[in-house]
Amino acid sequence: MKIISIANFKGGVGKTTTAINLAAGLKNRGKKVLLVDVDPQANLTQSVGLTGEVDNAIYSVLHKEAMGEKTDLTDARVRASGLDLIPASLDLASAELELASVYGREHILSQLLAPLKGYDFVLIDCPPSMGMLTINALVASDYVLIPLQAEFLPLKGARSFLKHMDLIRKLNKKIQLLGFVLTKYDDRKKMNRQIKREIESEFSRDKVFRTTIRINIALANAQENGTDIFTYEATSNGALDYTDLTTEFLARMNPIIKRR
Repeated sequence: MKIISIANFKGGVGKTTTAINLAAGLKNRGKKVLLVDVDPQANLTQSVGLTGEVDNAIYSVLHKEAMGEKTDLTDARVRASGLDLIPASLDLASAELELASVYGREHILSQLLAPLKGYDFVLIDCPPSMGMLTINALVASDYVLIPLQAEFLPLKGARSFLKHMDLIRKLNKKIQLLGFVLTKYDDRKKMNRQIKREIESEFSRDKVFRTTIRINIALANAQENGTDIFTYEATSNGALDYTDLTTEFLARMNPIIKRR
């Protein structure tokens, strides 16, 4: 089981969109995937059709752990839009404060994920900040995947995020950058091409996925309808792009899995 955090300090760069559609793409390839929503905005949870308040979300599990109660993460697991999900709720914002005084607080999510069996991949949708929830996700993860809109402010957010990664490695020595995924990308735009070259130069070309996610209204419409892009419109550019991203993701992961 490989755990991948999908994270960036900048919001609106396609983290949730990538989490949902990469998970669905992997499921379509026969992989067993668990999505974990640790963002108090609960965008991932809502984007798979859970629009009401979720009673037994990840907050309830983290709260019980913070209070010293033994819990099982699968108690909060639901099935939504054909995907296994540990949902979030607005209450999750309280977890930042509750975890602050807990001994070993950075490792709570790691401990909750450790007993899970039967999954090939766990994808964690992180908040756009380096708070205790994101730290927990990164400490639990083998890799971090950074969706990045090819503009200057999102690039600044990614740079800031990677500076904080040096601190995370003191808590989790195994974590690695899997790569950047350029989202809302238009090759006709000079700025998009410039940012792509800049990232490839600064972080090396092998850290930038060749697949780019084009601007495609069907991606937003799919989330509004509570489903993934393959279910919503399988012939759309969004579906084609996330199919290619899934292929490239597996090509990167398979040698790693074989080595271990």
